[in-house]
Amino acid sequence: MARIHGEDIMLREYREDDLKYIRKWVNNPQITKWLSDAFLTPHTYQTTEKYLKHILDYTGKEQIYFVIANKDTGEYIGQLDLIRIDWKNRVGELGIVIGTENNRGKGYGTKAIKLLQKYVFESLNLNRLELELRGYNKRAYKCYKKCGFIEEGRKRKEFYINGEFTDTIIMSILKEEYKK
Repeated sequence: MARIHGEDIMLREYREDDLKYIRKWVNNPQITKWLSDAFLTPHTYQTTEKYLKHILDYTGKEQIYFVIANKDTGEYIGQLDLIRIDWKNRVGELGIVIGTENNRGKGYGTKAIKLLQKYVFESLNLNRLELELRGYNKRAYKCYKKCGFIEEGRKRKEFYINGEFTDTIIMSILKEEYKK
């Protein structure tokens, strides 16, 4: 798979040396509180290593994994994965994490998503890109809207965190909307 280059970031393949960057955020509640239930419990070094090995060894067609990296140095910024690809119906689901708090709010997520959209709609010929996020994740919601995603619905009080239930928001963008 070729790297996808943007103005100051690129989407590149995972590498073994990404492990040290993933380890920096995988147990950080300020990062993982925005992610799935997979981060409810601490991740051991071995768990993270096994996860990365799975990605490095993956040869299936239902997922495509990218690291968001500095274009000049290749240094890890975060991850942007295309998961649960349904080739028949031309649908993929986006998953993203910016791995350090000091890289948040710099537009890396927006830039990475727009690079992925171009790849998804122009190279892979998918028709729909979708995602889910938690109702309390206002920053991500704003980013997704900026990238053209439309809210389709909510699973009301579907996710429990910090003693409260919150909505799960379902969003998508279609190829025809991307082209506008």
